Amino acid sequence: MMSADKLLACGRDIFITSGMLLEVQDLTFCYPSGEGKVGVRSLHVAAGESLALIGPSGAGKTTLLKLIAGILEPKSGTMTLEGVALRGLSPSARRELRLRRMGVVFQDFALLDYLTVGENLLLPLSLGEGAQASHATKARTLVDRLEVGGYWGKRSAELSQGERQRVAIARALVHDPILILADEPTASLDSRRKDIAARLMLEECKAQGAVLIMVTHDPELLPRFDRVVNLEDLV
Repeated sequence: MMSADKLLACGRDIFITSGMLLEVQDLTFCYPSGEGKVGVRSLHVAAGESLALIGPSGAGKTTLLKLIAGILEPKSGTMTLEGVALRGLSPSARRELRLRRMGVVFQDFALLDYLTVGENLLLPLSLGEGAQASHATKARTLVDRLEVGGYWGKRSAELSQGERQRVAIARALVHDPILILADEPTASLDSRRKDIAARLMLEECKAQGAVLIMVTHDPELLPRFDRVVNLEDLV
């Protein structure tokens, strides 16, 4: 099994012996309060595959994304990304893996209000492997496609909810992640911009050979995904 250090160092040219980029097996988690339990028997996702994760509110969809991202630590079970065991990594190793190999869009967007749009997009790169000229070019392309390019020098605090959501999507894609985790990333968007954002994420998934897992309650988006999985069917 490949070490986390080797995964971070080797870039995208990795041979995955199982054919699956992300594998989750017998995963269990429970918040200290005893509420919010999550259990997943088996979830395997291949490189380049897009998956829509559905289920009733409170079923644990957001919690599952946070477990995969390494923000929460499971009670038991295994998770591997490109053959690397995610469970048991130190908090710092999980953070570095998240910064360098994952793109995450959560419902609070996690933008820093005192930074500009451009600074927010490039900040995770500066904390990880470092921003390069190609990253800045791609960041500009992404915000233009998402129709927030005109706000590049504007502080995030000045943006509307929908604008902040699109900036968060761009930030998740700018470093060509191998795993994209998105929690209701189009919830604040009108129909046209929802279409633009969804198409962009799906295109990036295919172009980069990445995995896209999107939590959504929008039935209009479901036909676009390779697979639609109800979390209740994984328990």
